[in-house]
Amino acid sequence: MELKPTMLQERIATLDILRGVSLVGILLVNMYTFYLPMPHIDLASWFTTPSDIVWQQNIDIYVQGSFYPLFAMLFGYGLAIQWQKAQSREQNFYTLGLRRLSVLFVFGFIHAVLIWWGDILMMYAFCGIFLLLLLRLSPLWLLVSAVIINGLMQVFMLFLVGIINFNTKVDDYLDIVSVEKAITAYGTGNWVEAFMQRLTDLSTQAGIGMWFAALFTILPYMLIGAAASKWRLVERAKELKWLWLTLAIAGLVIGIAIKSLPIMFTRTYLLDYLKTYIGGPVLSVGYIGVIVLLCLLPIAQKLLSPFAKLGRMTLTMYIMQSIIGTCLFYQFGFGWYGKVSVETGVLIAIGIIVVQMIIAEIWLSKWRQGPLEALWRKITYKKKVEAR
Repeated sequence: MELKPTMLQERIATLDILRGVSLVGILLVNMYTFYLPMPHIDLASWFTTPSDIVWQQNIDIYVQGSFYPLFAMLFGYGLAIQWQKAQSREQNFYTLGLRRLSVLFVFGFIHAVLIWWGDILMMYAFCGIFLLLLLRLSPLWLLVSAVIINGLMQVFMLFLVGIINFNTKVDDYLDIVSVEKAITAYGTGNWVEAFMQRLTDLSTQAGIGMWFAALFTILPYMLIGAAASKWRLVERAKELKWLWLTLAIAGLVIGIAIKSLPIMFTRTYLLDYLKTYIGGPVLSVGYIGVIVLLCLLPIAQKLLSPFAKLGRMTLTMYIMQSIIGTCLFYQFGFGWYGKVSVETGVLIAIGIIVVQMIIAEIWLSKWRQGPLEALWRKITYKKKVEAR
């Protein structure tokens, strides 16, 4: 018996909705990188107009740092589902899984080099290999492993913050030389100049330290997602509604409270650390809980179906966002680089999502999966695969 991809009738609507919602959050954060000289500035100190500051602070609280953990958990959940199906059929998933992750890495590499430097696909594929090696563990040990790995990072970060001094005010980071180069390349340069700058920014984004850090900041959430998958927490949501209600309320209240600290009080290294490494992931759990609970209501699932369509085409839509973003803001496109406010950036992101929802609706009415998803599966399974 051959390994096969997840059939359409086997898909879990709640997971697709969560994937679609995560795409919205990821785009809202990524918008900065399309029209500002990231990663060479400190967003919290970059803006000077009151409206930009307020919008940036709200994105910082409700979006920044809360959607990559969500996406990582969904990645782990999905990979664990595939592994469990292979186990039930007494098949070896590791060769196929490794090939699947390798193809994803290649997609990410092409995306990063030719379209946009802030790619996350390569990091997810890289961490996915380590997840693949640990999938044999029981859900409890997957969770324990996640806590231990993330805990090591937390101890290191607290040690680092302690050396700096917990109450030291955060210095406003600004690499003026790199900022000027980015503005010149993306704001006034042609495609070749933007390409060369993209390689420079990519060397920062995908430096050796970032690959190592990903094992402590992304892999643990994948492990948590894999544990949740083995416990079937989403599939058993109705049975476990009180657990999900607790996670939703606690995640929202605690997450928002922690992420608000640097804004409510003097911004110190400790508060920034708490916001990024504690508040962000906690809030993501709250978001997951809310959406899982909403999906228990048939009417809510119907209303959220546009997000489910996005979620069924996650890879295609993610790459499409980068293509649209670079075409809108770089000089070889519309040339809006550095010319929009944070509010305008948010409105553009919402517009992109609406357009993508329409595209997904039309595409999936004719085809069973997104074009890049179809290519990914075709390469992985070495033949044309029907999704129905």
